[in-house]
Amino acid sequence: MGSLQKRDSGGVRPEIPERVLQFGTGVLLRGLPDYFIEKANRQGRFNGGILVVKSTDNGQLDEFERQDCQYTLVIKGLENGEVVDESIAIAAISRVLSAASQWDELLESVTSPDLAIVISNTTEVGIALDEDDRLDLAPPRSFPGKLTAVLYRRFIHFNGDITKGLVILPTELISDNGAQLKGIVLHLAEKHGLGTDFREWLIVANDFCNTLVDRIVPGRLSAAEADRLEGILGYRDDLAIMAEPFRLWAVESNSERVRGKLSFAGADHGVIIAPDIQKFKELKLRLLNGAHTFSCGLASLAGFDTVKEAMGNIRFSGYVKRLMLDEIVPTLLGEAIAEQEAVAFANSAMDRFANPFLDHKWSAIGMNYSSKMVMRNAETWKRYIQRLGKPPRLMALGVAGYMRFMGIAGATGLPIELKEAVTADAGFAQAVSAYHRRLASSDVLECIAELVEAVS
Repeated sequence: MGSLQKRDSGGVRPEIPERVLQFGTGVLLRGLPDYFIEKANRQGRFNGGILVVKSTDNGQLDEFERQDCQYTLVIKGLENGEVVDESIAIAAISRVLSAASQWDELLESVTSPDLAIVISNTTEVGIALDEDDRLDLAPPRSFPGKLTAVLYRRFIHFNGDITKGLVILPTELISDNGAQLKGIVLHLAEKHGLGTDFREWLIVANDFCNTLVDRIVPGRLSAAEADRLEGILGYRDDLAIMAEPFRLWAVESNSERVRGKLSFAGADHGVIIAPDIQKFKELKLRLLNGAHTFSCGLASLAGFDTVKEAMGNIRFSGYVKRLMLDEIVPTLLGEAIAEQEAVAFANSAMDRFANPFLDHKWSAIGMNYSSKMVMRNAETWKRYIQRLGKPPRLMALGVAGYMRFMGIAGATGLPIELKEAVTADAGFAQAVSAYHRRLASSDVLECIAELVEAVS
């Protein structure tokens, strides 16, 4: 492996204790939390290794074992308008265990006094109650079942010591992920008769935190990119993955106990611990996801295949920029979100859209298009109308583009929730209708350019 140096035969570097238990080997975890922990270790802030649990039966552990659990993270994209192209060797993972075949070893590992944190990414369906799960299985079937068994083993080993609880950080993309996971674990503890003392310990000694993660991690490198990397680094890395420069991990907590255990947070501005992370959800949903959704139909009608291709067009990128800065940002401002913060997020979103190293297809963004338009954008244009007293014309064009792309002839043909949202304001409905007609008879990019010039 060239510069990826072998460690001790046991796999764990003796000078770095295992402080983190991670459920999942996926690229999001390896490209975001594991990156932050690696960075903190290099700065001397955390001094902790990651014990990774492979929860599913599919796949083998051979690649991790062959590379001593090390891999290269390639970071490519735009940051503040400048090209970023760098790589970092991630050595924070100490071991990878299979839940299916090494469950007893895993349970023994969680009795370590050094363990402080649990991280998970088991897909959105991973945080779900399985009423038929059994905690005496090796392992339990569901992720919450596995976590309950792990916590119970730790509770028994340390005799209910409240100083031996863990900070639990689910990164699954569901609302209130920490609170939902906590509720399921408490339910399983009661259902399986683990006792009131254990349930009390779960509540008092452990911190289940809601989190939000945001970073595009496309995954393994292409063959050409892998060859290029090998030529630069001098070794072949079969676990190498790519990520964009932008990174965010927002953890909801006002506990000093949590801050103390998450000492890695000080290593990078992308890790934020705050009493309320709702504003980060709003920024992401409205500016990043919302602008994608407003733009998708127009981009597809203009013949663009990928986001970077569309952003390479000065007319289209001008539309996206003015959409975010002039119409979406004003809907977000208030006590929680300052204008400077919203504008900075919008500018970072522009960099992310224009990333020349990502092939983000509009066809993927357009999946479940109607539901996305309702969830991400209906509230946004309502807020704009309420606050500014006029219809948002750039948003109206985006809605018209969605309708034209979907083959919807007029407002009466919209799904009921969207129909109600569009027609709630007469001015907005008229603007959508006018742009819908215009798109049928005009060049899309010319229509965009004229509108942007008119509203600028």
